Amino acid sequence: MAAGLSRRLDLDDPVAAAHGLIGWILLVDGVGGPIVEAEAYRHDDPASHAFPGLTKRNAVMFGPPGRIYVYLSYGIHWCMNITCGPEGVGGGVLIRAIEPAHGVEEMRRRRGREALGELTNGPGRVGQALGAGPELAGSVADLRPPEHVRDVVATRRVGISKAVDQPWRFLDPASPYVSRGPRPSA
Repeated sequence: MAAGLSRRLDLDDPVAAAHGLIGWILLVDGVGGPIVEAEAYRHDDPASHAFPGLTKRNAVMFGPPGRIYVYLSYGIHWCMNITCGPEGVGGGVLIRAIEPAHGVEEMRRRRGREALGELTNGPGRVGQALGAGPELAGSVADLRPPEHVRDVVATRRVGISKAVDQPWRFLDPASPYVSRGPRPSA
C-alpha cells in the first residue's frame, strides 16, 4: 500500500463515506475492483430509499454500516449500495462505477460485453458485473484499502428527480470507467 493511504474507512456518514470510498476495492466472490464513482443518500434526503422510514424493502439501510443494500431499478437492474451511518438511521452509498480489475472474464460473461469501458460504468452495470441480487442483501461488503491515492471531485447526483442539487456524487475525474463525466456542483 502506498504511503499516506488510510486503512480506515469512515462509514459514520454517507456523504463522508461516498467521498472516502473512491479508490477502495469492492469485491463480490473475488470479482470487482476499485470504486471510481459513488453517490451518498442520507436518511433525511428525499431522494433516499431511507427517507420514508424503515420498511421491509429498505430494512438493510437501517442496520449496521458496511453491509450491502441492493434494489431493483426500473424492474431491470440490481444496484448495489454500502450502508452507512449509525444503526437505526438509514443511509447508504450507491456504487455508480468501479474499475474492472478482478474477475474481468466473469464480468464479461455476465454482461455479454468485451470492452472494459462498458463493463462497470453505471450502477446497473456494476450490479450485473458483480452478480448482485437479493441474495447479497445484508451481507458484509468486502472492501479493501486503495492501492494508490486518487483525486476525487464532488458533483451533483444524476438519475434522480429529488434533491438534485446536492453535491453528493463523488468520482475519480481521471478514470475512464465513470458513468458520466464530472458536472458542476452548482
